[in-house]
Amino acid sequence: MDIRHHTPQIGICGQISPDDIPALVKSGYRLLICNRPDGEEPGQPGFALIAAAASAAGIGALHLPVSGPADIAAQAPALAGALRNAPGPALLWCRSGARSSALCAAAGV
Repeated sequence: MDIRHHTPQIGICGQISPDDIPALVKSGYRLLICNRPDGEEPGQPGFALIAAAASAAGIGALHLPVSGPADIAAQAPALAGALRNAPGPALLWCRSGARSSALCAAAGV
């Protein structure tokens, strides 16, 4: 998992798995934000699996799927609100991190 720090409180990476959650918690992340639609490609872990693992580890998870530019504009306010109210550092992910980066830019964070 290659995490790029967008800000000191926001990390961005490609697809994560439920097995990554303990390391993310140990790294200090308190909110996981998935920007990938479920079923985008075969073998991709669904958001529900990751959310369950996050909950079991005591951290939050939010699904703000982005398929294209219209979704970025639509999800930007929700992302801004989630980050404003986050209990600590947040990690956003999609397949490569590009959509998550674009969403952060649109949200002004």
